[in-house]
Amino acid sequence: MEAKNNKRTIRAWAFFDWANSAYNLVITSTIFPAYYVAITNNDKTGNHVTFFGHSFVNTALSDYTLAAAYLVIVILLPMLTAIADYRGNKKIFMQFFTWLGSISCCMLYFFKFDTLQTSMIFFGLAAIGYSGGFVFYNSYLPEIATLDMQDRVSAKGFTYGYIGSVILQLICFAFVLEPQWFGIVDKSFPARLSFLLVGIWWICIAYIPFTILPKGSPNAQSHHKNIIKGGFIELGNVWRQVKNMPVLKRFLPAFFFYSMGVQTIMLVATSFGAKELHMEAKSLISIILIIQLVAIGGATLMSRLSDKFGNIKVLTLVVSIWIVVCIAAYFITNSNQFYFLAVVVGLVMGGIQSLSRSTYSKFIPQDIPDSASFFSFYDVTEKLAIVGGMFSFGLVDDITNSMRNSALVLCIYFIAGLILLLSLLNYQKRHNRI
Repeated sequence: MEAKNNKRTIRAWAFFDWANSAYNLVITSTIFPAYYVAITNNDKTGNHVTFFGHSFVNTALSDYTLAAAYLVIVILLPMLTAIADYRGNKKIFMQFFTWLGSISCCMLYFFKFDTLQTSMIFFGLAAIGYSGGFVFYNSYLPEIATLDMQDRVSAKGFTYGYIGSVILQLICFAFVLEPQWFGIVDKSFPARLSFLLVGIWWICIAYIPFTILPKGSPNAQSHHKNIIKGGFIELGNVWRQVKNMPVLKRFLPAFFFYSMGVQTIMLVATSFGAKELHMEAKSLISIILIIQLVAIGGATLMSRLSDKFGNIKVLTLVVSIWIVVCIAAYFITNSNQFYFLAVVVGLVMGGIQSLSRSTYSKFIPQDIPDSASFFSFYDVTEKLAIVGGMFSFGLVDDITNSMRNSALVLCIYFIAGLILLLSLLNYQKRHNRI
C-alpha cells in the first residue's frame, strides 16, 4: 500500500471533488433550479406540473425526484461498498457512477417543458451518479491520510470542489447572463448548454484521480464467500463493530438529524429564492456563487477551529448557527436579506460538510481493509437524511404551497441534531475523550 500523506495522491483525490462539484453547483444549486422553475410556470397551470399522470407543485416534484434518487442510493450502496471492499475495486465503482452522472447531465441538454418526464428521470440519475461516486471517494480518506491530517485533507477536498465548481460556473455565466454576446436567440439554450458542459467537465477532470488513486485493497478474508452474500455478511460485521463503538454510535444519529437540514437547504436554496422572493436567475446565481466562495474559507476555518477546540465542540457551534438560519429563512422578505443569509450559509456549509466527514473518519478504526463498508454507513446515513429532508420539505411545500413553512420543519431537525451532539460532548467529557 502506498504511504499515507503523499501530496500527489491527496491532490489527485481532491480533484475528484473538483470534478463532480460542478454538478452540485450548476445542477442542484443554480442554473438548473432557476431554469426548472421558469419553464414549469405557465398561465394555465400556475406552478403545477403533471408527472406520469399525477399533478405536483413544481418545486415539490423536484424535491420528490431527488428524494427518490437518494433512496435508490441508500438501497444500493451498502451492497456495492461491501463488494468493493471484498474485491478491492472501489475505483471501478467510482468510475461507473461518474459516467452515469456525467452522461445524465449531458442528456439534460434536451430538457424542455415537453420533455419534462424524461428529463426528470435523467435529473434523478445524475443525482445517483453524484452521490454514488462520493461514497467511494470518501472511503479513500483514511487510506491516504493519517489520523492527524484527516481534518486538513478533508477540507482540501471541499476547497478543491468549491474552486472547480466556481470556475465552470463562471464559464457558464458568460452565455447564461449575456447570450447576446454569442448571438444566442433561443432563451433555453444557455441553460441547456450549461448542463452539457457539466457532464463533459465532470468526466474529463475525474480522470485525474482515476489515473493516480490506488484501486483499493481487497479484504482477502471474505474471498471464499459468494460475492453478493459475502458483501452483506461483511456489511453485517461492520454494523456489529459500529454498535460496540460508543462514540461512533452516538455521533451517527446526530449527523443524521443535522444532515436532514444541511443537505436539504443546499438543494432547495435557489428554488426558495425564485419562488418565495421572486428573484431573477441572475441574482440567484450570484448568491449561490457567494455561498461557494465563502464556503472555501468556511471549510478551512472549521478545520483550524477543530484543531484548537475539538471537532464536536465546533460542530455544536455550527449546528446552532444553522438553527438561526432556518428561523431567519421563514421571515426574510427581500433579496438583500437573502444575500446576507447566503454569506452565513456559505460560512457554515463548507465547514460542517468537511468537519463531519473527517470526524467520522477519526472515529472509525484506522488501517482497515473494509473502509468502504464503514463509509457506507456514513453515506447511507447522509442519503437517508436527504431522503427524509427532501421528502418532508416537498410534502409541506405541496400541502401549504409555501417553502417558508418547510424551512421551519428543517429547524426541528437541527434542534434534534444539536441535542444529540451535546449528549456526545457530555459523554466525551465524562470519559476524557475530548
